[in-house]
Amino acid sequence: MCAGAPPIGLDFGLWTRQIVATLIDEKFGVKMGVTAVGRLLAGLDLSPQKPWQRAYQRDPQAVERWQRESFPGIAAAAKQSGADIYFWDESGFRADAVHGKTWAVKGETPVIERPGQRQSNSAASAVNAEGAFWFATYKGALTAELFIELLKKMMTGRNRPVHLIVDGLPAHKKANVREYIESTKGKLTMHVLPGYAPDPNPDEFVWSHLKRTGVARDPLRAGEKLEIRVEQHLHDVKKNRRLVRSFFDAPSVAYISDR
Repeated sequence: MCAGAPPIGLDFGLWTRQIVATLIDEKFGVKMGVTAVGRLLAGLDLSPQKPWQRAYQRDPQAVERWQRESFPGIAAAAKQSGADIYFWDESGFRADAVHGKTWAVKGETPVIERPGQRQSNSAASAVNAEGAFWFATYKGALTAELFIELLKKMMTGRNRPVHLIVDGLPAHKKANVREYIESTKGKLTMHVLPGYAPDPNPDEFVWSHLKRTGVARDPLRAGEKLEIRVEQHLHDVKKNRRLVRSFFDAPSVAYISDR
């Protein structure tokens, strides 16, 4: 038994007391109830925990190559050409999303009333290790055409070239996106992170920050628009360069400052 490993013969990673009891019976011929198994596991200093999820398709070697070889190469090229490096990501927001916990009478699970009008909105942002931040909001799913429009907005008024690091979303890799980037004649260069590996991207922490401190903690008032609230929160992030730099302090993105 090891953390994160799927139980033998199963394709998911949750070790339950019943599965452990079955394994003990199969391996040692000893039948145990789930209560006894729970005591046994507790005696081994184990406890039931909600696990982080990680895609099976993730390639740890690809992530290691990105951190050890690909990114240092990008950083060196950016330094040589005087370019800025930005990490990009998108996220969706819902007015009725429930994050975190709420106080309630013990034994009575609280029920959250959702508004009849379920507002939704999306945003794209890009972060820089020096504390620079860019964002834009949009409606609907991200298409290659919309991605190009967002890139044009981001590049407007920039004097320095940009190396932009994105995930492998299909819209990011379409032919017309590549054509647009080529048309910038080196002003914009795009790099794609390894697949199924969001944790090397510091821009992920923008969304976790907003969802931890935003609408979930301060619900919309009657008649208030979600898009306006999201833009306000993103403006607050942009004004706080120290906060933006803190997104690069997480262990999963330490490779960025180690170059």
